[in-house]
Amino acid sequence: MQDDGPKTAPDKTGHDLIQDYLRTLDGSPGVYRMLNGSNEVLYVGKARNLRARVSNYARPSGHSGRIARMILETASMMFLTTRTETEALLLEQNLIKQLKPRYNVLLRDDKSFPNILIGADHAFPMIKKHRGKRSEKGAYFGPFASAGAVNRTLNQLQRVFLLRTCTDAMFAGRTRPCLLFQIKRCAGPCVGRVSQEDYARLVQDATRFLEGKTTTVQADLAASMAEAAEAMEYERAAALRDRIKALTQVQSAQGINPRGVAEADVVALHLEGGQACVQVFFIRANQSWGNRDFYPKTGAGAEEPEILEAFLSQFYDDKEPPRLILLSHPVDNEDLVTQLLSDRAGRKVELAVPQRGEKAELVENAARNARESLARKMAESSTQNKLLAGLAEAFDLDAPPKRIEVYDNSHIQGTNAVGGMIVAGAEGFLKSQYRKFNIKSDAGANSDDFGMMKEVLTRRFERLLKEDPERASEAWPDLLLIDGGAGQVSAVAGIMAELGVDDIPMVGVAKGVDRDHGKEEFHRPGEPPFALRMNDPVLYFVQRLRDEAHRWAIGAHRAKRAKAVSATPLDDIPGVGATRKRALLAHFGSAKAVSRAATEDLMAVTGISEAMARQIHDFFHDRG
Repeated sequence: MQDDGPKTAPDKTGHDLIQDYLRTLDGSPGVYRMLNGSNEVLYVGKARNLRARVSNYARPSGHSGRIARMILETASMMFLTTRTETEALLLEQNLIKQLKPRYNVLLRDDKSFPNILIGADHAFPMIKKHRGKRSEKGAYFGPFASAGAVNRTLNQLQRVFLLRTCTDAMFAGRTRPCLLFQIKRCAGPCVGRVSQEDYARLVQDATRFLEGKTTTVQADLAASMAEAAEAMEYERAAALRDRIKALTQVQSAQGINPRGVAEADVVALHLEGGQACVQVFFIRANQSWGNRDFYPKTGAGAEEPEILEAFLSQFYDDKEPPRLILLSHPVDNEDLVTQLLSDRAGRKVELAVPQRGEKAELVENAARNARESLARKMAESSTQNKLLAGLAEAFDLDAPPKRIEVYDNSHIQGTNAVGGMIVAGAEGFLKSQYRKFNIKSDAGANSDDFGMMKEVLTRRFERLLKEDPERASEAWPDLLLIDGGAGQVSAVAGIMAELGVDDIPMVGVAKGVDRDHGKEEFHRPGEPPFALRMNDPVLYFVQRLRDEAHRWAIGAHRAKRAKAVSATPLDDIPGVGATRKRALLAHFGSAKAVSRAATEDLMAVTGISEAMARQIHDFFHDRG
């Protein structure tokens, strides 16, 4: 890989500038960047042949409006040659995610998807939701479209297969059955209500069900029920009957499941008015495991093949592709995308645009959902834009704000103090950009709300200034909402002045007369407070923003408090992470029992070596 570095020609722009670059380019594959006069990256592209690709931009005509605007703004270019075309595609997508160029298609939601995990490191494995790296031992099933889809499936599996969902520590500490056993959602292995052999069969049945072998599971259950009835074991037969009934309900609740498609992602795009929606349906083991919609930034006018190519390359950046991906439209450079996804999966991945049959029906269903989702999104965006315009008018802003940041603190008498920041804009709440701030100064312990707000804002804007001193990115807010009145606003104005960013408008939202909802007063630096009429949509909008910030801060505080409650001395021992902590608690039952254990007893725990056992023992006995 060779980087030719930035090339600038300040006396030329557009077509003439690009024509000059052609003299230095050859037919190598690679990646190019187009920059404007401020050195902002406008576009990142890949090429099988750099010279041939860049020569297209040197033509003075024949371009779409989007490409023509981009060429006109181009003041310099950078080139990076690669060994292969696939390497160029991979590098292109990495640079797009990093630089977020204005004219590229950009997938803005890159959250991981949850899976179901049946553990393999316990005599009675638990079943649970898992998100993130697959580091635990066990069988993984997924991805599911959302946490809700996983929770529904787990609830169904509990009813049918009675697998435990409690933690190993809770399992080890039980002396009598829990409520889940009473309502027939667990077999009760913690108190010996099921043998290890019988529980293993339940695990096997659940695994077969998640692999799509539902008919064999149902047949086996029916055979077992008949055997139990014949042996006059009527209680066991009744329990099996209930499980068969639950399994039948699960199958009927799953709706339409494809018979001829065992494993695939269905990816359908609808494009309208320069906005795009991509619907992804996950099919695994001949079952639909939910769907998710995405709204990629379309690069100021990109078309379906380019959008889908960029979406697939970015979407599967940290996710394993299935064997088959069904598409609503062909993609640009299908051979490169197929090779890239196959390399990531370590096996062949097929892209297909079906024209008839069940696969085409699946794509049509996804496309209909994409069309309806985009229509709802556009209607919501129109309403949101009206609210932002009303907000600008109410608060005397120069223009409707593109990014609003709302701050709030949460604590109980100074304990577990947390600051919260939420973000909203033309697309509503931008939850991927929410932030939590653990209060590190004495302000938290002293219940000093001004001090906590100062710490949060200082950390937030010092980082912004460090990352983007020119304030050129979209990460900078153009309105701050503070939960509080004149005192808080005055304090925040002083903090922002110290940081040198005192030109960002800010408004304090105070409860007002009798602290009633609807009687809020608004405070601005150096201005008298004012209120909005009770039925003003802008007032409801501000209330929603403030309530969301309050919800976020309280949630962060509760999570911190819960973590503090569950903390043990084991957390302070070097080398004892989450896995060893779980193993120790499962073996001994409590941290107190661990502290009393001899070195030999500690070594009996899985994952605890002799050296680690001595370290744990010394931690509790040799600290004086």
